[in-house]
This record gives sequence, C-alpha cells and structure tokens, in this order.
Amino acid sequence: MGQSGDRRNDGVKSSEATSADSYDLVVVGAGAAGLTAASVSAALGLKVLLLECSNLIGGTTAISGGMIWIPANHKMALAGMVDTLGNANAYLDKTLPAEADRRLREAFLAQGDEMVRFLEARTAVKLRCVRTYPDYYPELEGATAGGRVLESVPFDGQQLGSSFSKLRPPLPEFTLFGGMMISREDIPHFRRATRSLRSFVRVARLAATYLRQRLRAARGTTLYLGNALAGRLYKSALDLGVEIRLGIGVDRLIQVNGRIIGVAFTAADQRVTVRARRGVVLATGGISHDAELRRQHVPPQAGHRSAAVNPQAPKSGARLALEVGARMREPGDAGAFWVPGSYFTRRDGSEGIYPHTVTDRAKPGLIAVDATGRRFVNEAVSYHEFGLAQLRASATAIPAYLICDRRFLWRYGLGRVKPFSIGISVHVESGYLKCAPTLVLLARALGIPEHGLTGTVAAFNADASNGMDLEFGRGENIYQRHLGDAERKPNPCVAPIDASPFFAVEVYPADLGMSAGLLTDGNARVLNQDGAPIPGLYACGNDMDSLMAGAYPGPGITLGPGMTFAYIAARHAIAAT
Repeated sequence: MGQSGDRRNDGVKSSEATSADSYDLVVVGAGAAGLTAASVSAALGLKVLLLECSNLIGGTTAISGGMIWIPANHKMALAGMVDTLGNANAYLDKTLPAEADRRLREAFLAQGDEMVRFLEARTAVKLRCVRTYPDYYPELEGATAGGRVLESVPFDGQQLGSSFSKLRPPLPEFTLFGGMMISREDIPHFRRATRSLRSFVRVARLAATYLRQRLRAARGTTLYLGNALAGRLYKSALDLGVEIRLGIGVDRLIQVNGRIIGVAFTAADQRVTVRARRGVVLATGGISHDAELRRQHVPPQAGHRSAAVNPQAPKSGARLALEVGARMREPGDAGAFWVPGSYFTRRDGSEGIYPHTVTDRAKPGLIAVDATGRRFVNEAVSYHEFGLAQLRASATAIPAYLICDRRFLWRYGLGRVKPFSIGISVHVESGYLKCAPTLVLLARALGIPEHGLTGTVAAFNADASNGMDLEFGRGENIYQRHLGDAERKPNPCVAPIDASPFFAVEVYPADLGMSAGLLTDGNARVLNQDGAPIPGLYACGNDMDSLMAGAYPGPGITLGPGMTFAYIAARHAIAAT
C-alpha cells in the first residue's frame, strides 16, 4: 500500500471504518518483546494498547527455554562472576559475520543490563543468572562459562487470577502428568528418584504440590523457563494498566505524511482504526510463517518447517511494514536460527514438532546418521550448528536419524518419548519412533544401508568404550560436557550403543525463529528504502533484523536483544515528539 493512498484515507474518515480510542503507543504482538515494550511504556506513563492475533498470550517465548543473553549483566557481578563489554565484543567479533550491524550490537550491549534493571525495578519480572551455562563457542576469545544467561525466577501462575487461562501453555511434550513443568535443577532428581532417597523425596513433594494445583487449575501453576518469563511479563502488563485485546490481527498500518499514526484491523465484523500518538511497535514474531518472505531468506532445502508459534495473523509484521515503505535484509541463506525437529500428530489431531535443543543429542549413547548410515556432525554441538550441518549435507542429511539403544531411551528419552516411559507402543505404532531388535533391522526400517549403520555404530562403540569420539571430538569442550550426563565418566557425552532393542527418530532442520527481519537503527526505528527512519514505526524481537546476522553465539540471543530493543523502542517513543 503506497503512502499516497494512505494520505487520502487515514482510516478515520472512511465510511467502512469505526474510529476507536486513541493511545500513546500501540504494540502488535504479545511475546516477550511485545510485552516488554508495552510494560516499559506503561510504567513510564503512556496509555498502551497491546494487540495479539491469537487467543493466547506469550507467543513462542511461552514454549521456549526462556534464556536471556545479556553480557556483563549486574547479576553476574553479584554472583562474583567477571565479564566486561570488551569481552563480549571480542566474542561477537569471532562469532558474528562481517556484515553484522555494529550499531545494533553497540546499542544492545550498552543498554541490555539497563533493561534488566528497569524491568526488575518497575515490573513483576524477576531474573537470575544461570551460573553454569556456557556460550556456544567456549574456546573462542571473550567466551564465558556461564552468567551471561539470565532466566526468570519461577512464577506462580495463580497470581494471574482468571487471566492464567490466557497464558499460552508450554508444549505438552515438555511437561509431566498432563501439565507439570519441571525446572532444570529438578531434572536430575527425576532421573535419580529410584536410586536416591533425597531425589525421591524431592520428586514426591513436587508431585504432591502439582496434584494440589490441579484441584484449582487446568495445569500446574508453578511455571519455569519461558512460560515463567511470559507469565511475569503478562502480569506486568496487567498490573500497569496495558489494554490487551486478543484475537486481533492487524490489517494495515496507517500512514499520514510519512508518519505512522495508528493501525487498522477487523473486530466483530467491523473495520476499526486505532490512533497511536507516539507510534506503533511491531513484535509479531517474524516471518517464520509468511511463506513468500520466508522463501526469500532460507535455503530451499529447508522447506517450511518451523518450531515457532504460528500466530495465524492476516499479515506478518514485516509485511505490514513493507507496505508503508520499509526495507528488509537482502535475501540470503543466513535468515534463520535452526534446530533439528521431529514431527508427529497428537491424539487431538494437532500437528506437533519436537525441537531437539538440549534434552537428548549430547547425552551419552546417541548418534545422528544420514541416509548412508554414517555420522555427519558432532551431535553435541549447538542446535543451530546441528541444523546448519544438515543444510550443508542436505543431499543425505535431510532427514537425519537420531539412533540410540534401550538404556538410552529409558534414561534420557528421545524427542517426545519421555524418560522412563513404560508404554512406548503408541510412538512406535504412529511411526514416530522406529524400533528393531538389531541394527540391521533398524536400518531396513529406516531405508538406509545396513552396512553403513552397523559399521558406524561399531566404530563409535570402539571409541566410546574408552570415553572418546575420535571422529568428531564429542565432549571436548565445556559447552558439550554441560549438556551431557555428569554421572558418565570419563566423557559425559559418549557411551556405547549396544543394548537391544534399538531406536531411531527422524529429524529435519526447522527454524526456532528468523534472523532476517526489518532493518532498524539503534533506536529500533524501522528504516525505509533510503535508510532513513520511518517516523512512528518501531520493530523488535524477530520482526527486527537480528544483530546476530544469522549467527547463534549463545543461549538466549533472540530474547536478550528482543527485550532490550523493546525497551529501547519504548524509551525512544516517549522521548519523540
């Protein structure tokens, strides 16, 4: 839609439109970035409207691990951990491509901790540093072994009252007993519950608490990870008087004399326009589900697979902005953040994807093979690196197969098959989990060469029995060992695969979110085709072209910048005339 067309009809005088109230700021999208922008603006005295096209709050944040990457944050210092912005810059110099926008990096590093301090002082957000979560390339200059990652303090969903039902639940595959979330700290207790009295007591108490919660709610109300973060941000928005409207997909931005002054949408079969005196913030989650734009920014072999929530919006934030003259990153292959995903259909008929981030690939006793039956990657690298390896070897590695034995499946699970699962037949019958008494028969079930798989496993087992992986060096850095099993000596990431029966799950590269997005300046203002800011239009989260430029240096590099630039956008909108 051209600017001249909008100048003729600003959406208010149209006979088919109904004028709604005016607001200082309109935020589109209710993930972590949108909720942050809305909460910060409201905390500073603005009248804010938050529009979400789905009927649930939280977006992809609510089903994520909820990691927030903020280098040199004050929580690290309080925990006695040392980091500097100089170290962070050195690390990003090593991990980001040369074309990455230096101005965005500088703005993020300069104001990331400021964002954290503001949220903790003025909202319901409470964060803590994760002391033992390394950056993804720990051998590089400037990397840290932990502390740069922040996560939400656990949150009691009952504080949301009746609004708790509007918070997007976590993926059911990541809960127990039909709705119980588990913290990272408690996962080892569940694994040791039958071998440790202390762990057994801990698990029993958690289960009892969960049962009491289910008497009052449809799922457990003790929230962790991304669900806790989304819950705290949601409570912040409610407490601060943000007006939230669900089920509203924005049709267009209203532009007058080059400035964005509001949005238009359809509600109750009526065209509605809303004025935004200080601007509009786009935080819709990116172009993962915008088929046309996605095709321009991901390699064709990647297809359409995405682990990001599909908002079912009429238009992505990028498309809304492009219609008023915005510009996106030039098309290329570095447009997404990748994860290996396995696909299935739930009992209710919904399609599911399990993102294989940290729960299984690095654990001892698993390998990934391609269509030839051979390994093609160190299975313990980051999920992004694993996805890139699949794309590089796409002729044989899409799909790839995660292979394990009976001991592994029982102890760690595999994808949506949870640890200690007694009844796995439903997964086998659905075709999600392949099972065979021998590796030869498993290879036949997968349609891959028998000698390829048997030879690969034999070579891996020979090294694994000595705690080594001579082919790929699995378990040789602190990040990989962190994701392994500390009880496995000498290498927490390797163990033989030799206990029949044997199992496999098929995985494809899927995006966790897009790196490609709207070009912005350091104040999160969306830029036009000439590189100048479009007055009154901001973008953050995955709607904004990532400062990482397709790289994935550590856990939380989407939420950290997303929330920081949401904070920056809100502050700039307040200062702007």
